[in-house]
Amino acid sequence: MKPEEAARLLHAYVDRELDAAKSLELEAQLAADPALRERFERLRELSAGIREKADYHAAPSSLVARLNAVLPGAGSDAAPRRASRWILPVAAAALVAALALGIALVRPGDEETLAREMVASHVRSTLGNRLIDVASSDQHTVKPWLSARLPFSPPVADFSPEGFELAGARLDYVGGRPVAVLVYKRRQHLIDVFIWPGSGPSDGAYSRDGFNVERSSAEGMRISLVSDLNRNELSDLARLLTARR
Repeated sequence: MKPEEAARLLHAYVDRELDAAKSLELEAQLAADPALRERFERLRELSAGIREKADYHAAPSSLVARLNAVLPGAGSDAAPRRASRWILPVAAAALVAALALGIALVRPGDEETLAREMVASHVRSTLGNRLIDVASSDQHTVKPWLSARLPFSPPVADFSPEGFELAGARLDYVGGRPVAVLVYKRRQHLIDVFIWPGSGPSDGAYSRDGFNVERSSAEGMRISLVSDLNRNELSDLARLLTARR
């Protein structure tokens, strides 16, 4: 993907209008281009400002009537109710944003965005054969390597006795921030453990695009695990990481 195309697609990416292939291409460009990442982060902040601070106003009755007139099935009683419940708030919010900023952005939920980015990173690193920047099962090698390159010091541990061998680590960029990624092996499965400072929603597990995602926290760090490993075993590793608090 050329830089010009990547810049042009940023708005569509924020609005989640790109297909999976284009999203992966753009995410690869974001990882390689600091200026593009900065522009993307500004868009995210702008979207957050709209959602948090924009005023919401009820649509005038004339606009309600015009929307009802062009909606399919407008003759039924259900159509006006659907319009007033869903379409009008969206239209009002978009109007406020457009008047204030010249654009309307719809920011996906932070957790959903993070999950999408982490799964994409896991797939991209596997396909691109860039799983590991520093290969070692020794936490005293991996931790200093990460700490020297990140503005935080992530917790690192090898759980080989429990069946989770630390293979190494790499740097990545998700959610508009640099993150540490510990890479573990469980039989033929690879597990990416994304770590960054902060707090978030309660611990939990879910699936996305055929991969299992487990989120947890330890030592003031948010931790998210991504793998095709079954959910029970992935939860076992999450508990081992959390138990180090």
